[in-house]
Amino acid sequence: MFAKFRRCINISSKELAINEAIKFKEVRTISADGSQLGIIPIAKALEAAASADLDLVCISPNAQPPVCKIMDYGKYRFEQAKREKEAKKNQKVIDIKEIRLTGVGIDTHDFETKANHAVRFLKSGDKVKFSIRFRGRELGHPDKGYEIMNRFAEYCSEVAVVEKPAKMESRNMFMFMAPKSGK
Repeated sequence: MFAKFRRCINISSKELAINEAIKFKEVRTISADGSQLGIIPIAKALEAAASADLDLVCISPNAQPPVCKIMDYGKYRFEQAKREKEAKKNQKVIDIKEIRLTGVGIDTHDFETKANHAVRFLKSGDKVKFSIRFRGRELGHPDKGYEIMNRFAEYCSEVAVVEKPAKMESRNMFMFMAPKSGK
């Protein structure tokens, strides 16, 4: 009754073929110091790697002939993981914070509070999405929504630029602002 599904573990494998896992007859071999040993049979390449007490790693299996390098595979993997970790650490994740207004009848204090929140988000490097939800008869006055969005853009102009100008979609109006680059 139940169908069995085979699960694919690795669709694109980052793992390189090493030592006996290399299934080619001849390979272009590069020594540990980077010099070319030429195109030699796989048995000779494995023998050269074993004599140097290192691994034979297939670094370019799609080349004609495939390219293998004699290296310490454990050390190579460690250094690669270290580089990836360092690159990940230097990434900056940008979030999109949303500031939502319930209608076009916003008072000055409410406006300043929301705008100050937006400035704080923008200074911390996040993008801000302003949204206004129109209710009932407010739908007949989209110009008031555009006016409020322009006030937000003007208030935040020191720290941000308008990424996407105000746009009306059904009952909602949206505007996106991004922090100014150069920080």
